[in-house]
Amino acid sequence: MAKYIHSMIRVLDEARSIAFYEQAFGLSVADRLDFDDFTLIYLSNQDSETELELTVNKGRSTPYDLGDGYGHIAFSVEDVDATHARLEAAGLAPRKLVDFAPGGEVIARFFFIADPDGYQIEVLQRGGRFK
Repeated sequence: MAKYIHSMIRVLDEARSIAFYEQAFGLSVADRLDFDDFTLIYLSNQDSETELELTVNKGRSTPYDLGDGYGHIAFSVEDVDATHARLEAAGLAPRKLVDFAPGGEVIARFFFIADPDGYQIEVLQRGGRFK
């Protein structure tokens, strides 16, 4: 059976991106592979084996065009209200909290936040299918 191990996004500024993911989600550098034209940085934490791979293309100075195909990545947290408040206090501009209740019953509580390169991240209250 296949095992999902990481997702990759391209980032413009390595230090800025590492600082954001560490501050927002407690991810730290698990590995860093440096090549002539690019660097791969793998971020993880003790809560999941899945990693986020940041790719930094050397010599690039213009932001990436995220186009209309990218959706989002998601993190689950123990306390979405406290996480929202912490990110807001840190000046990271999370969007409003949403209670998703398509059938009248709340099935998810979440908010979105953008990373320094504009990638959208959904932050969900841990529970149900969002473990």
